[in-house]
Amino acid sequence: MLKKLLNLPLNELMKLASKERKKRFGNIITYTIERNINYTNVCIAKCKFCYFCVDKEDKKAFILDFSELEKKIKELIAIGGVKILLQGGLHPDLDIKYFEEMFSFIRKKFPNIYIHALSPAEILHISKVSKLSLKETILRLKKAGLQSVPGGGAELLVDRIRNYLAPNKISSKDWLLVMETLHRLGIPSTATMVIGFENYETKEILDTWEDRFEHLKKIKKLQEKTGGFTRFILWTYQPQKITFAEYLKMLAISRLYLDNIPSIQASIVTQGVEGAQTALLFGANDMGSPIIEENVVSSAGIKFKVSKEDILEAIREIGCIPQLRI
Repeated sequence: MLKKLLNLPLNELMKLASKERKKRFGNIITYTIERNINYTNVCIAKCKFCYFCVDKEDKKAFILDFSELEKKIKELIAIGGVKILLQGGLHPDLDIKYFEEMFSFIRKKFPNIYIHALSPAEILHISKVSKLSLKETILRLKKAGLQSVPGGGAELLVDRIRNYLAPNKISSKDWLLVMETLHRLGIPSTATMVIGFENYETKEILDTWEDRFEHLKKIKKLQEKTGGFTRFILWTYQPQKITFAEYLKMLAISRLYLDNIPSIQASIVTQGVEGAQTALLFGANDMGSPIIEENVVSSAGIKFKVSKEDILEAIREIGCIPQLRI
């Protein structure tokens, strides 16, 4: 199926993916209002593509103070925010007690704020630092207030690529294992994919269409087992090495192939509001959030300013109805 879709002209893919979106969601396009908060920028993974994380001895290293966290959440609530996306790096000294305290602090201060936090790589790292099983780690995080997990750190679930880009990070097998465990313990998650990675020696695109298809197959197979993925989000490596048309083609193929994942989210962070609006015509049914705070992608020099009004206008311009979600 995937190779057949790949060989279709872009306009034909657009028609098929748009038809699938309308069949599932009619004219409803969802969005949320969340703030991306980084609790630390210290990380031992040393991914080749990351411009954000530093060593703990670096002058720029930080661990977010809870008073600053409270300030950020109050600012989010003031503009109608309902959710925080809380992520950081693999800090060598932060064990599960830190995260239990942080989630409990948020839950006590802001009981109506939804906690969408960490990533499979962070959760596995926390379990190792804390000398706990993966299951016990997840159950403790859930009890403290964790409600869902973003699909960060997936990049491409192809170990040839992962071993080149991030040999110290989570393997594709372990990423899938953490996600399966989360789902079976009642914690839903999103799934992500990043395409257009660069080979830093040859300057060529590292990932092939076969690599991308392998990633999709692994995501779909796990969804068949657990049903725990709520959305699929396609990102492009930044600074972008592939064309916008290739992003749209991959997005449309994802919508048509991932028939067991409810929503496909456009990437405002990497494509901007106009690019995300176009993505709605290629099968996406979700616009994500206004960009209130974003540090990881912007560290690579890509910065878009997007407001709630920009999102609502973009949705209405194509004849659709915006609907707020968690």
